[in-house]
Amino acid sequence: MLVAADKHHAWADAELRKYPPPWFTCEAVLVEAAYRVQSPQTIARMVSRGILAVDFSFQAEAEALTQLCEKYAGRMDIADACVVRMAELTRHCRIWTVDRKDFTVYRRYGNQEIPCEFPPVE
Repeated sequence: MLVAADKHHAWADAELRKYPPPWFTCEAVLVEAAYRVQSPQTIARMVSRGILAVDFSFQAEAEALTQLCEKYAGRMDIADACVVRMAELTRHCRIWTVDRKDFTVYRRYGNQEIPCEFPPVE
């Protein structure tokens, strides 16, 4: 979708075509995405067009985010904490990520696996 040269591009493109937007996210993930694709205007455009929807308040969730970051100290960054918290707030959700290493460890509600989709193992 964004970076055709990315090794997971075909997988991501195929997966996202299965599910119409909007795709919900948070500001921390938008910042990481803009950095990775080196195109902040592309990410901003996706939000303004309603492809990406920001439906998360860091301020309102600060205590829960602090607890997650403490639980996974040294492993979890702010973006990951926000995604895990969003998964806690949205019972029927699915997370698309290439971060198998961390998202197979993280748990929502303390002990429940987070429903994730990962690219095929190479």
